[in-house]
Amino acid sequence: MSTPKTQTEWKLAELAEAAGVSPRTVRYYVQRGLIPAPPFRGPDTVYGEEHLLRLKAIRVLQARFLPLDAIQVELQRLSPDELRGLASSDVTPTPPTYGPSTPGVIADRPMPPTPGVGSRPSVMARYQRWELAPGLELHVSEGADAKVRALAERVRALIEEFQERERS
Repeated sequence: MSTPKTQTEWKLAELAEAAGVSPRTVRYYVQRGLIPAPPFRGPDTVYGEEHLLRLKAIRVLQARFLPLDAIQVELQRLSPDELRGLASSDVTPTPPTYGPSTPGVIADRPMPPTPGVGSRPSVMARYQRWELAPGLELHVSEGADAKVRALAERVRALIEEFQERERS
Protein backbone atom coordinates (compact mmCIF):
# COMPACT_ATOMS: atom_id res chain seq x y z
CA MET A 1 0.00 0.00 0.00
CA SER A 2 1.48 3.36 -1.02
CA THR A 3 1.29 6.46 1.09
CA PRO A 4 -0.88 9.26 -0.32
CA LYS A 5 1.00 12.04 -2.05
CA THR A 6 0.79 15.47 -0.50
CA GLN A 7 -0.21 18.27 -2.79
CA THR A 8 2.69 20.49 -3.86
CA GLU A 9 1.05 22.57 -6.58
CA TRP A 10 -2.20 24.51 -6.58
CA LYS A 11 -4.20 26.51 -9.06
CA LEU A 12 -5.11 30.00 -7.83
CA ALA A 13 -8.57 29.07 -6.51
CA GLU A 14 -7.22 25.93 -4.81
CA LEU A 15 -4.41 27.86 -3.16
CA ALA A 16 -6.76 30.57 -1.95
CA GLU A 17 -9.12 27.99 -0.46
CA ALA A 18 -6.27 26.08 1.23
CA ALA A 19 -4.99 29.32 2.79
CA GLY A 20 -8.42 30.66 3.76
CA VAL A 21 -8.23 33.78 1.59
CA SER A 22 -9.81 34.90 -1.66
CA PRO A 23 -8.09 34.60 -5.06
CA ARG A 24 -8.18 38.39 -5.23
CA THR A 25 -6.21 38.56 -1.96
CA VAL A 26 -3.59 36.18 -3.38
CA ARG A 27 -3.18 38.40 -6.45
CA TYR A 28 -2.94 41.49 -4.25
CA TYR A 29 -0.23 39.91 -2.09
CA VAL A 30 1.74 39.02 -5.23
CA GLN A 31 1.37 42.63 -6.42
CA ARG A 32 2.54 43.95 -3.02
CA GLY A 33 5.53 41.59 -2.98
CA LEU A 34 4.34 39.63 0.08
CA ILE A 35 4.45 36.41 -1.92
CA PRO A 36 6.48 35.78 -5.07
CA ALA A 37 4.76 35.66 -8.43
CA PRO A 38 4.41 32.11 -9.74
CA PRO A 39 5.96 31.21 -13.07
CA PHE A 40 3.31 32.36 -15.54
CA ARG A 41 1.88 29.59 -17.72
CA GLY A 42 -1.46 31.11 -18.65
CA PRO A 43 -4.37 28.99 -17.45
CA ASP A 44 -1.88 26.32 -16.33
CA THR A 45 -0.16 28.66 -13.81
CA VAL A 46 0.38 26.91 -10.50
CA TYR A 47 1.51 28.00 -7.06
CA GLY A 48 3.89 26.01 -4.87
CA GLU A 49 4.30 25.12 -1.22
CA GLU A 50 6.18 28.36 -0.43
CA HIS A 51 3.16 30.35 -1.61
CA LEU A 52 0.87 28.41 0.73
CA LEU A 53 3.29 28.77 3.66
CA ARG A 54 3.60 32.52 3.10
CA LEU A 55 -0.17 32.96 2.90
CA LYS A 56 -0.64 31.05 6.14
CA ALA A 57 2.16 33.04 7.80
CA ILE A 58 0.53 36.29 6.66
CA ARG A 59 -2.74 35.22 8.28
CA VAL A 60 -0.92 34.47 11.56
CA LEU A 61 0.84 37.85 11.53
CA GLN A 62 -2.41 39.65 10.70
CA ALA A 63 -3.99 37.93 13.71
CA ARG A 64 -1.20 39.56 15.71
CA PHE A 65 -2.36 42.92 14.33
CA LEU A 66 0.70 43.62 12.18
CA PRO A 67 0.17 45.90 9.17
CA LEU A 68 1.15 44.57 5.74
CA ASP A 69 4.35 46.63 5.59
CA ALA A 70 5.56 45.07 8.86
CA ILE A 71 4.45 41.63 7.67
CA GLN A 72 6.51 42.06 4.51
CA VAL A 73 9.62 42.92 6.56
CA GLU A 74 9.01 39.95 8.85
CA LEU A 75 8.59 37.53 5.93
CA GLN A 76 11.88 38.72 4.42
CA ARG A 77 13.63 38.14 7.72
CA LEU A 78 12.44 34.56 8.26
CA SER A 79 14.41 31.49 7.29
CA PRO A 80 12.48 28.69 5.52
CA ASP A 81 12.22 26.75 8.80
CA GLU A 82 11.00 29.81 10.70
CA LEU A 83 8.45 30.47 7.95
CA ARG A 84 7.18 26.88 8.20
CA GLY A 85 6.90 27.21 12.00
CA LEU A 86 5.06 30.52 11.76
CA ALA A 87 2.68 29.17 9.11
CA SER A 88 1.68 26.34 11.45
CA SER A 89 1.10 28.73 14.40
CA ASP A 90 -2.27 29.56 15.88
CA VAL A 91 -4.25 32.12 13.86
CA THR A 92 -6.33 33.20 16.86
CA PRO A 93 -6.11 37.00 17.23
CA THR A 94 -3.95 38.14 20.13
CA PRO A 95 -4.57 41.83 20.82
CA PRO A 96 -1.48 43.90 21.52
CA THR A 97 -1.04 45.44 24.95
CA TYR A 98 -0.41 49.15 25.15
CA GLY A 99 -0.28 49.83 28.86
CA PRO A 100 -2.76 51.86 30.93
CA SER A 101 -5.80 53.28 29.16
CA THR A 102 -5.17 56.88 30.13
CA PRO A 103 -4.57 59.66 27.61
CA GLY A 104 -1.00 60.88 27.33
CA VAL A 105 0.51 57.77 28.91
CA ILE A 106 3.91 56.63 27.75
CA ALA A 107 3.95 52.89 26.98
CA ASP A 108 6.89 50.69 26.08
CA ARG A 109 6.47 48.73 22.85
CA PRO A 110 8.97 46.56 20.99
CA MET A 111 10.36 48.36 17.98
CA PRO A 112 9.40 46.85 14.63
CA PRO A 113 12.13 44.92 12.81
CA THR A 114 14.49 47.11 10.83
CA PRO A 115 14.64 46.21 7.12
CA GLY A 116 17.88 44.46 6.28
CA VAL A 117 18.65 43.49 9.86
CA GLY A 118 18.64 39.74 10.49
CA SER A 119 17.69 39.67 14.17
CA ARG A 120 14.90 41.10 16.21
CA PRO A 121 15.81 44.31 18.03
CA SER A 122 15.88 44.23 21.80
CA VAL A 123 15.43 48.00 22.13
CA MET A 124 12.06 49.24 23.34
CA ALA A 125 10.46 52.24 21.67
CA ARG A 126 8.40 54.52 23.83
CA TYR A 127 5.03 55.77 22.63
CA GLN A 128 2.72 58.45 23.87
CA ARG A 129 -0.84 57.17 23.77
CA TRP A 130 -3.93 59.37 23.52
CA GLU A 131 -7.49 58.10 23.61
CA LEU A 132 -9.12 60.45 21.11
CA ALA A 133 -12.58 58.95 21.39
CA PRO A 134 -14.00 55.66 22.66
CA GLY A 135 -12.36 53.00 20.50
CA LEU A 136 -9.96 55.44 18.80
CA GLU A 137 -6.37 55.84 19.96
CA LEU A 138 -3.38 57.72 18.63
CA HIS A 139 0.15 56.47 19.33
CA VAL A 140 3.12 58.76 18.71
CA SER A 141 6.67 57.54 19.07
CA GLU A 142 8.69 59.41 21.65
CA GLY A 143 11.38 59.75 18.98
CA ALA A 144 9.03 61.25 16.37
CA ASP A 145 10.20 64.47 14.76
CA ALA A 146 8.54 67.84 15.38
CA LYS A 147 6.41 67.68 12.21
CA VAL A 148 4.92 64.32 13.21
CA ARG A 149 4.25 65.56 16.75
CA ALA A 150 2.58 68.70 15.35
CA LEU A 151 0.43 66.56 13.08
CA ALA A 152 -0.59 64.38 16.02
CA GLU A 153 -1.51 67.47 18.05
CA ARG A 154 -3.58 68.79 15.13
CA VAL A 155 -5.45 65.48 14.78
CA ARG A 156 -6.13 65.54 18.51
CA ALA A 157 -7.38 69.14 18.31
CA LEU A 158 -9.65 68.32 15.36
CA ILE A 159 -11.23 65.45 17.29
CA GLU A 160 -11.82 67.72 20.29
CA GLU A 161 -13.39 70.39 18.03
CA PHE A 162 -15.65 67.75 16.48
CA GLN A 163 -16.71 66.46 19.90
CA GLU A 164 -17.49 70.02 21.07
CA ARG A 165 -19.71 70.59 18.01
CA GLU A 166 -21.50 67.28 18.67
CA ARG A 167 -22.27 68.32 22.26
CA SER A 168 -23.73 71.68 21.15
